[in-house]
Amino acid sequence: MKKKIAILVAALGIAGAVAFYFISGPNPLDETAISTQIASHKVDLKNGQILYNAGGCISCHRPAKGVKAQNLPSGGAVLKTPVGLFFPPNITPDEKTGIGRWSSLQFLNAMKRGLSPEGKHYFPAFPYTSYTHMSVGDLLDLQAYLNTLKPVDASENKKTSLFGEDLLRRGVGGWKWLGLQTNEFEPQPSQSAGWNRGAYLVTGPGHCSECHTPRNFLMVSDYSRILQGGPHPEGKGKVPSLVGLVKRKKFKDIEDLNSALRFGEIMGYEDISSGGMGEVQTNMSKLPDSDTRAIAEYILSFK
Repeated sequence: MKKKIAILVAALGIAGAVAFYFISGPNPLDETAISTQIASHKVDLKNGQILYNAGGCISCHRPAKGVKAQNLPSGGAVLKTPVGLFFPPNITPDEKTGIGRWSSLQFLNAMKRGLSPEGKHYFPAFPYTSYTHMSVGDLLDLQAYLNTLKPVDASENKKTSLFGEDLLRRGVGGWKWLGLQTNEFEPQPSQSAGWNRGAYLVTGPGHCSECHTPRNFLMVSDYSRILQGGPHPEGKGKVPSLVGLVKRKKFKDIEDLNSALRFGEIMGYEDISSGGMGEVQTNMSKLPDSDTRAIAEYILSFK
């Protein structure tokens, strides 16, 4: 009897391992369908620059202190998380240490599926869980803009190194299978053009939910409680709620929040320029007025 039980347990273990292997594998975009969109897309560099600033790419991909060209996203500055230390990579078009050799398909798979050019899972410290909601055209514009930046050789950058990293990455694959939502943003016809633009910027490139939305037991953003405040990405404390800002007398109206996003503490909006929001506001200030106003309209719709 014991022998039969042992055989059954072993069989179940093997079956589970096989299932995990297939479930946790990469799930790239359909190359045939995406290739058609890539071929027909006309690049808009101005739009790419707007998306670059909306995403605050420089904030995470800034080089370590002491390295020259602090205004270029060559990576290297440490990102502390409860899991361990991450070192965001170089996203300048350097062909050796950056993304200069990436094809459009590889870039799209990174942004929409969280996959490296080699097909390995990226850890969700890279917020592809939000970028996946962006349109293919916008992501191609973003890549085109990144390719206009000065290439930086970042061979001296530290690399992310976690204990059991390969197994952890396969675990991320299982996590994606369970909870990664890959649907593109869809405008709501009942809302204004400004509201929809703001919703897109907040949901996709701005990836605001990564910090401001609570997570469920799978550590996936719980959109039923969108923008109600979430755990701090470094594992200490909580990021505040963005719901009811007018009711809580944080801002008077859309124009007031728009001014805060554009001018921050220069115009007396100290709260929005404190902590991690300081860099966010700096990036937002580079957006067109119509975009920051759209963001304000969307956020203040949460009463």
